[in-house]
Amino acid sequence: MIDRAGLAEFLRRRRASLQPEDVGLPRGQLRRTDGLRREEVATLCHISADYYSRLERERGPHPSEQMIASIAQGLHLSLDERDHLFRLAGHQPPTRGSTSEHVSPGLLRIFDRLTDTPAEIVTELGETLRQTPLGVALTGDLTRFTGPARSIGYRWFTDPACRALYHPDEHALHSRVFASGLRTTVTLRGPDSWAAHLQRLLFARSEEFRTVWSEHEVGVRYNHVKRFIHPELGSLELTCQALLDPEQSHSLLVYTAVPGSESYEKLQLLSVIGAQYGIPQHAPDA
Repeated sequence: MIDRAGLAEFLRRRRASLQPEDVGLPRGQLRRTDGLRREEVATLCHISADYYSRLERERGPHPSEQMIASIAQGLHLSLDERDHLFRLAGHQPPTRGSTSEHVSPGLLRIFDRLTDTPAEIVTELGETLRQTPLGVALTGDLTRFTGPARSIGYRWFTDPACRALYHPDEHALHSRVFASGLRTTVTLRGPDSWAAHLQRLLFARSEEFRTVWSEHEVGVRYNHVKRFIHPELGSLELTCQALLDPEQSHSLLVYTAVPGSESYEKLQLLSVIGAQYGIPQHAPDA
């Protein structure tokens, strides 16, 4: 059963404890009080300001699990705070660990400050949870995929459009990296895991995957430099640095270019071009 009073109080206190700079928002010169405005929280949670305001006033419909998950992420809650919010709303908290999509507050605080850099937060299966605007401008919106296609490894072997993002000379390496990474995750998570389900789907759908999988490679990695192909800017050589959140098995991937290089100049231009030139992609059905 929903605890409307407890839910409203918890939301108000969490909102008051956050500053604009904590969530990547500008403070502005006219702000007179600490904490976030309801409208700002609603934007962060991808819900209407009216709906969020009613929750803080102990009114409105019973929020769904999806709505509570969105609010928990928008308010940058820890896992314990997220679970508490779910229980206040009358729901069982989601499972923790490798299948969780709740990004930790620490990782989000770093991500929110990467306003001038392509970056993304991904799961251990390469499912993109968040992208910076420059990340979208570089690769297109990778958060819009559903089902197995959320995993870049799955798309790599089933959707030719996915490969258009990367230099052809590195396609074979990408195939080996994705198969190797999936093998490691299947071994770690077990035969009943989502990773194992993806492996079975790929085995049935892709001859190339079956060939690469049969090599039984593990530990295949990139050399930290990836070559992207952008429809307007052409080839970009970017260094990829990863920050791992071991509790959630999420990684923050940040892409940078060597200052003074041609790719560095292209990144500056990318910030001007904007995300409207992101590469369109389709998501194949499972």
